[in-house]
Amino acid sequence: MQIKQLSAVFPNAVNSYCPGCEHGLLLKFIAMALEELGITEKAVMVGSVGCSTLAFKFLNIDYVQAPHGRAPAIMTGIKEVEPEAIVFAVQGDGDALSIGLQELIYAANRGIPVTVFMYNNMVFGMTGGQMAPTTPEGMVTMTTPFGRNTEKSGPPIYSCELLSGLSRPSYIRRVVIAPKPVQLKDRVLYSSKEANESYKAVVSALKTQMMGGFSYVEFLGTCNVNWKMSILDSKKYAHNVSAKVYPPGLFRDRFGVDSVES
Repeated sequence: MQIKQLSAVFPNAVNSYCPGCEHGLLLKFIAMALEELGITEKAVMVGSVGCSTLAFKFLNIDYVQAPHGRAPAIMTGIKEVEPEAIVFAVQGDGDALSIGLQELIYAANRGIPVTVFMYNNMVFGMTGGQMAPTTPEGMVTMTTPFGRNTEKSGPPIYSCELLSGLSRPSYIRRVVIAPKPVQLKDRVLYSSKEANESYKAVVSALKTQMMGGFSYVEFLGTCNVNWKMSILDSKKYAHNVSAKVYPPGLFRDRFGVDSVES
């Protein structure tokens, strides 16, 4: 299915993400899932702050802009007055887990039937590449030129594990959305496994909301511009470092949506 065939997108939108960024890929999966599940007309996206806010340029659905980190609170309000709406947010790791961590925890703790898609590239991407709550130990960022020192700043925050300690969330999953490079003799190919798993997670998260549960998916992506790497090296880093610091997995699936074929 090509993105231009979907009613959930603006067909003539021009991509404004940096080359190599998986934010656009995530938005495509969301549009495909809304179409597949037949919920485009009921969908409401809540934007916060960061690269994810560019989604309004591409998704042809209702959109509400929230203050920095407050997307879960705004989603809660929308869901209370429009319980039939399918309400979701795309948040970055800095937005969701720094200023927005309390909002996220309380929405999850109440089990509000909304969905958070969290794009984890381990830096503050839009504002220049500062250290984020998810920056691994030793990673060089604009504000950690010698690498993150966890003795001073504490260890990175593991959001899926954190939310798994609450009883109310219904679906929690972490996937790698960055394609895995496959080095051949004379060229580099990219695996499609990561895309397939990421799309399945998007569908499962939205299905969970439709069944009345809170859902959360963490996507391990890249930010080669702020990582100061080539696109290829950033994909390697996502698999050789990010995925080892944050192992992908299914942390909770109360309704068994992952076991049902999409």
